[in-house]
Amino acid sequence: MHVVLYTHSRLPVHGYGGTQRVVAWLARGLVALGQRVTLIAPAGSAIPEARVTEFETREMARTGFNLDRLVPGDADIVHAHAPLPTPISCPLVFTLHGNRHQAKSADGNTIFLSADHARRHGGTAFVYNGIDPAEYVYRTEKANYDLFLGRLHSAKGYRWAIEGAKLAGTRLLVAGGWRPSLRPSLRFVGSVQGERKAALLANAQCLWMPALWDEPFGLTLIEALMSGTPVLGTRRGALPEIVSPEVGALGDTIDDLVRLRAEIEQRDPAACRARAERWFSHVRMAEEYLRMYQHYLETRRLPPGRVIP
Repeated sequence: MHVVLYTHSRLPVHGYGGTQRVVAWLARGLVALGQRVTLIAPAGSAIPEARVTEFETREMARTGFNLDRLVPGDADIVHAHAPLPTPISCPLVFTLHGNRHQAKSADGNTIFLSADHARRHGGTAFVYNGIDPAEYVYRTEKANYDLFLGRLHSAKGYRWAIEGAKLAGTRLLVAGGWRPSLRPSLRFVGSVQGERKAALLANAQCLWMPALWDEPFGLTLIEALMSGTPVLGTRRGALPEIVSPEVGALGDTIDDLVRLRAEIEQRDPAACRARAERWFSHVRMAEEYLRMYQHYLETRRLPPGRVIP
């Protein structure tokens, strides 16, 4: 199958760029499964797994811009990871990577990131994100700190993580960029990526993710699990689908999280890694998207997503 991936962001991304990295991992997974991939992306994009067709972002604002001309004639399907600026003639599916602010039923070609994400938008088709295990460090011996990794936004629950770690008596590293702290048990390390982020994830005793909004997926969850690090979080959005009892613990209040933190170190790093490798690798993600593509091409409908155990 010849799959065309479309994104309005240049690849590879500089910085965190969760959605952009998922697109690159999907291309890698599809090629590993024997598929051909073309990437339509802004000028300057380059990933080794795909033939890249570039466009200048400023062209999109011009009258007469035609994205359809960039789609190869032998393409089987276009998979958009951002809204298309113009219609195309090729069969099209679209992955929604965030939450829509207005209640609106999903279009019939929309793929979501989890069962909860799909349900809240009136759909049933979803594919869990996947990451390349080779980009993560797996460690069974942990250092003396917990980790919060993500945007320092109230919805991400970083204040809960700070308060909860304080009440639990654990040292917390907050990665996401903000300011230094003078409190000995709390350290801000700023934005992290690449090898530094992989090391922080692998060495942490647990990842705090006390989400206070409905997470469509939560990429840092599987990054932690792939590193052998259990997760401590809330029961919001996709978290209950991703974090099973053997790899983490979920609660509803700060008091719940403090109580659960006392037992989180009993989780086996090998179980964390095994769950991530089985269900949340880039190849597994590509397999599920191929199932979506094939069903859509045959029926012009998407199949329901598959909830993992």
